[in-house]
Order: sequence, then structure tokens, then C-alpha cells
Amino acid sequence: MIVYGSSLSPYVRKVMAFAAEKGLEVELRPNAGPGGPDPEFLAASPFRKIPALRDGDFTLADSSAIVGYMEKLKPSPELIPSDPRDHARAIWFDEWADTIQCAAGVPIFFNRIVAPLLGRPADPAVADRAEKELLPPALDYLEGVAPAAGDFLVGGRLTLADIAAASPFVNLRHLGIDYASSHPKAGAYVDAVLARPSFAGLIEGETAFLASRPA
Repeated sequence: MIVYGSSLSPYVRKVMAFAAEKGLEVELRPNAGPGGPDPEFLAASPFRKIPALRDGDFTLADSSAIVGYMEKLKPSPELIPSDPRDHARAIWFDEWADTIQCAAGVPIFFNRIVAPLLGRPADPAVADRAEKELLPPALDYLEGVAPAAGDFLVGGRLTLADIAAASPFVNLRHLGIDYASSHPKAGAYVDAVLARPSFAGLIEGETAFLASRPA
């Protein structure tokens, strides 16, 4: 099974951590190289969004669709609950992470880290505005609903909710944004999730990659 993209993307990181928690063997493959986008990636993701997945002759794009496929492919351990209410809450936190938390963090990460790495124009004002106006409400929400460190958002066990909610915070770490001082409950909860082996190896690799790049 191949996942195309970079784990610097919170969406790709979510899929890779989900697969690791499932015990699925997944190869993370860059979606592009010096010659441009990988043709197999383009076949799997017609709109060039990451992540994309190839499992034999089956292809799929979108992180939420991919984790849904993985859940059905290997039902145990159950990471998307079957209980109606827990299922709905796990889907909500996945949606919140994708559309609220990432909408706050991605503009900051892109303009301060990704654009310079790619030699593309950055817009510091966009990053500053996102950090000032978009990020605090997202952090406030998680601060209000986060369980104690070591506990989980849904059903008292690890689910997609925790994987999705924690993933964007790795980008805040790479940016040097101290979310734990202003939001200690959310910070302790997120840091406990990110300490899991499913995330720790990804974070280590990302940190090493970013440290190796020219300043």
C-alpha cells in the first residue's frame, strides 16, 4: 500500500499515524520529484491533493476517505467507532481538525516554512493574520473539550478523533508556536497523543528534514 505525499502535511501525517495504529504496512512516497508530479500520484489524485493512496489497482484521494478505507480493510483495532454517537463525534473531530484547525495552521506553516523551502513567494501578512485571528479560536475550542492527558476525546480510547485533532499541532511545533502555555489542558492532551510511536517516528523524521535544509 502506497501513500503519496509528505508527512509535513497534517493530512498525510494523520493517514500515516492512523495506518501505524492499525498495524498496516504503508510506504510513504513523494508525490513529486525533480521532473514534476509522479504520474501514478496524478492517477490517484486527479486534483493533485495530498494524500493519495494506491493499494494494488485501487486508488483514492482525501485523508478522510483514505482512513475510512483503512478502517474497513482492517477493522481491528477499531479507530472509527461503530457506536452511533461515538462514530458521529469521531467524524466531527476529524472534520474540525481538517477544516478549522488546519485552516488556521496551514497558512502559517506554508508562508513561514514551505514557501521558503520551495523558493516560492511567501506572504508573511497572511501567516501573521492566521496566527492572530484564526488560531486562537481553534485552540480555545480544544481547550474546552480536551480530556486529561493520557485520556481520549471519544469513548475513553484512542480513535480517529485523537489522531486527527493532534496531527496539526506538529506543524505548530515546527513553527515554534507555544500552544501549551496559553492552552495547558489542550497542550497536555495533544502532547500525550503525539508521544505515541505512531506519531513519534514521523515527527523525528520531519524535524531532521527541516534541520537539514538551508536557513
